[in-house]
This record gives sequence, structure tokens and C-alpha cells, in this order.
Amino acid sequence: MRHVLFVCNHNAGRSQIAQAFFDRLAPDDVRAESAGTQPAKAVWPVVIEAMAEVGIDLSQERPTKLTTEMQLHADWAVTMGCGDACPFVPAMVQEWDVQDPSTLPIERVREIRDQIEQHVKDLLAEHLQDIYLDRTAHQLRLERLLPAVREDLGDRFSEQQIRACSDQVLAGYDDATVRGHVMTIAHRDVTECLTAGNCA
Repeated sequence: MRHVLFVCNHNAGRSQIAQAFFDRLAPDDVRAESAGTQPAKAVWPVVIEAMAEVGIDLSQERPTKLTTEMQLHADWAVTMGCGDACPFVPAMVQEWDVQDPSTLPIERVREIRDQIEQHVKDLLAEHLQDIYLDRTAHQLRLERLLPAVREDLGDRFSEQQIRACSDQVLAGYDDATVRGHVMTIAHRDVTECLTAGNCA
């Protein structure tokens, strides 16, 4: 499973639209998430209206705050129109220059909706293979895991053993749908695997 992350300021318009179109158009083994640095309380009503016109219901969606875990697990990221307010996302990042629809009339929001849909289609046409092949997210998780494992087991196992086992264990969580505690669980699994002598 691969993960594409869409980020804007409030996660109430642009990034919600992008996630919805991505989920509609992308293969089943590539999943989209969206988040905002300062999430609003609800998706903008005008955005819900515009998306309903194309058969997508956003009325039950809720803006989500961008977390470190989301960033660590993103294989590709897209930021939209938030400039310096957008955080550093350590995966491959594209910037889409898309206007914030929050205060715009429905006619303009339709144009933004269609613009984002085309961006999503272009992303899938031009970069889907890159998304599958990119190992940035896995490598970032590995580099965050290694210091803790070294501290616990560095006097008993070589750097090569620790890295190989950590790499193997983390790979098993690449398809995890709930990833909030993956690093903690992976640390436990690596410790148990090395101690029991089960790591290949």
C-alpha cells in the first residue's frame, strides 16, 4: 500500500477535494489522506455543494490536523496554496497553486474543483510509477527507529544486524491502515526478533 498526502491550511476545501478525486481515480493499492496545519471545524459548505454536483459526498468528512505520523508515512505529498504556512513534508513534494475556495461563489468553486480533478489525473498519469517506487517514507521511519534500537541492543548486536532486522520489521508495516503506533510496535518487534534470534 502506498500513501499520498494532500495538505492545505484548513483541510476544509482544496485538500479534501483532492483526496476525494484521488480515491475515486487511483488504484486500490494507493491510498490518499488529507490534512491541514490549522484545520477548520468543518468542510466549507460551498465545497460540499460543488462536490455533490459530481457525485461525491463530503458532508460527513471532518478536517484533520497534520501529524508527524502522516508525514513519515507519506510516499508522495502535495501542498496547495499555503506557501510558508505549509510544513516540511519529508516525502516527494509537489506544490499546486490552487486558490482557497472558502469565500468564493459556487461558480468559482466549480472551476477550482475541476482544476484539482485535472491535477489529480495528471499526478496519476505522470507519477504513479514514481509513487510505487519511492522509498522515502520507509527510509525515514528506519532512520527514526535505529537510534532507539541501538541504545537498547547496540552492545549485543552489530550495526548490520540491527539495521537489517529493523528494515525487515518495518517493511511488514508498509501496508498498515492504522499507523499511529507503528514506530512503537516496530521497536518492540525488532527487540523481540533480535533477542530470539529470529531475524534473517
